[in-house]
Amino acid sequence: MSSRAVAPAPMPEPSRNADGTQAARAAARALDLGALPEWDLSDLYSGIDAPDFRDDLARAEADCRAFAERYAGRVAELAAGPDASARLGEAVRAYEAIEELLGKLMSYAGLVYSGDTTDERRAKFYGDTRERLTNASGDLLFFALELNRVDDAVMDAAMAQGPLARYAPWIEDLRREKPFQLEDRIEKLFLEKSVTSNAAWDRLFNETIASLRFPVRGEQLTLEPTLNKLQDPDGAVRKEAAGALSEVFRANLRVFTLITNTLAKDKEISDRWRGFKDVADARHLANRVEPEVVAALVEAVRAAYPRLSHRYYRLKARWFGTEALPYWDRNAPLPKVEQRTIPWSEARDTVLDAYDAFSPRMAGIARDFFDRRWIDAPTRPGKAPGAFAHPTVPSVHPYVLVNYQGKPRDVMTLAHELGHGVHQVLAGPNGALMAPTPLTLAETASVFGEMLTFRRLLAGTTDTVQRRAMLAAKVEDMINTVVRQIAFYSFERKVHLARQEGELTAEQINALWISVQAESLGPAITLDAGYEPFWAYIPHFIHSPFYVYAYAFGDCLVNSLYGVYAKAEEGFVDRYFALLSAGGSKPYGELLKPFGLDAGDPSFWQIGLGMIEGMIAELEAIEGDG
Repeated sequence: MSSRAVAPAPMPEPSRNADGTQAARAAARALDLGALPEWDLSDLYSGIDAPDFRDDLARAEADCRAFAERYAGRVAELAAGPDASARLGEAVRAYEAIEELLGKLMSYAGLVYSGDTTDERRAKFYGDTRERLTNASGDLLFFALELNRVDDAVMDAAMAQGPLARYAPWIEDLRREKPFQLEDRIEKLFLEKSVTSNAAWDRLFNETIASLRFPVRGEQLTLEPTLNKLQDPDGAVRKEAAGALSEVFRANLRVFTLITNTLAKDKEISDRWRGFKDVADARHLANRVEPEVVAALVEAVRAAYPRLSHRYYRLKARWFGTEALPYWDRNAPLPKVEQRTIPWSEARDTVLDAYDAFSPRMAGIARDFFDRRWIDAPTRPGKAPGAFAHPTVPSVHPYVLVNYQGKPRDVMTLAHELGHGVHQVLAGPNGALMAPTPLTLAETASVFGEMLTFRRLLAGTTDTVQRRAMLAAKVEDMINTVVRQIAFYSFERKVHLARQEGELTAEQINALWISVQAESLGPAITLDAGYEPFWAYIPHFIHSPFYVYAYAFGDCLVNSLYGVYAKAEEGFVDRYFALLSAGGSKPYGELLKPFGLDAGDPSFWQIGLGMIEGMIAELEAIEGDG
């Protein structure tokens, strides 16, 4: 996520709701988590009513207008003649500076909103900011369109040397958009209408999810604590939590179904106008990955379902003394294994120690997140669910959001999001236009950070029972990252393709959900009545259609990378940092070459899948020894 969950949007926050903060601290004390950090967003802005934010917002609007007045209709002229590189380079630098300012403002508004999406003041602040910045960025829209109308040979000559050469990777990326660009006025209409179309439905989803309450054991819980109950040692608690989730999701299915139908249709309209042929082509283009590479990944993972998820869940069912597990026990802790709450300080030290063993530099960057209050950790009513690392802008630094509740998986999530944060810090010097990493590599550092943390913990564990529990937890995480995310991708494809034939009912979407879940999880997981509406809370379906395969891509890629690292190849750490530091300035294929890896090779995916299979075999061997 990033994060594991991508952020609903950029988001900082001004003054905190005192009751929410006190409740979060009380909950942390009750769980023996220790003091949980809350982020300090003043590195962006001092508050939502602060003069610095207000002044920057006005300056951003003025800068956008001034840029349009200076350059609109003149890009072709700038590209002509011997001084083209200098003239265009100056224009791109000015454009990048404005993008940096817009990004800083929107990041702050989004982070504020994520702190409590149910707070009307924050929601209005976020909505108003987004609307004003969308209108302002409309004045910049011409620039990319006009750059792409310059003859390729003319642009190549201008990029060959001089100031424009620095921005060649960004311009090459723009060129990939050429076949799908529309006339200027239509592009501006699409941009301005986004506020009342997909962005508005995104926001409705966020605020609906944040407002839901789930009755479990006499408490009215928000989503994150309720999902956390599915990992409770008590099976009765897991069953009750699953029932509460099902009941509340089902009671709100009309809203979730309308949101899903509307966004799928909105995407279909955009894709049709732009000329995309497949429902996922726009995502592949944004990810800078070839559709055939994604297709090979999906085919490889689906073919591996019997060897991975089906095989593992049969094994887990045996540990529970049954032929099949109910769906609410899919991520249950193993029986007869001591469960303990992991204090925040221990989670922090665990991750930093693992990072330090790989590279002190990596640990030093991650330590800043703790020491400088770049992390928001407590669960709070209204807080965005899941976890994410938000890069903000290169001139500031990333922020991490987690909902920490002391489970082993929470430690892995922390390692994951800090991996994103390290990646974003390293990529920052590329500047606002080239720091963002395409999804093909966006999960690399996060999943690698998880793997480093897991391997360090496993190496220090000699007790057979605890070792089995750790291996099982890692296998489940990898299945959730690879198998589950490819199933999510298959579900999205089914929904978007079916939506082309007309609106879908909740029952139709439920049926599609159950079909892909049954295929991916296998016969050892019983999808009892009640699981049908669980698609409704997955934020990626709403915020980033078809994003989910990036997790599987990243996990398999990292498994292969870790295999290279495990061979103790000289210079690996330096090559790894070079990969992360490149940000979006180089294509993923070029960045993988120094490691001898080629994602275009169909056999590439078997390396990562084979690592998961090997862990399952190790678990089977432990069971046999026992």
